[in-house]
Amino acid sequence: MVEKSVVIKNKEGMHMRPSSEFTKLTTKCSSDVTIVYNGNPINAKSILNVMSAGIKCGDEIIIRCDGENEAEELQMLVEAVESGLGE
Repeated sequence: MVEKSVVIKNKEGMHMRPSSEFTKLTTKCSSDVTIVYNGNPINAKSILNVMSAGIKCGDEIIIRCDGENEAEELQMLVEAVESGLGE
């Protein structure tokens, strides 16, 4: 298992579009992907779970990957969040 903390840069936080982009990436991952937000684990492969977490701009999350390609997949997800998830 590998994990890394990252700060959300999107002005509106993890609303529909960035949540959708993030979950699209996670569904391509062979690893189990979890977001830890305020100490609560969230299934990152579920757009409803990600959106309902209420993650706002400036919030810190931990992205956790556990599986065969965990390091590469974690790096891809962290880079996507740091780049603003297409916004």
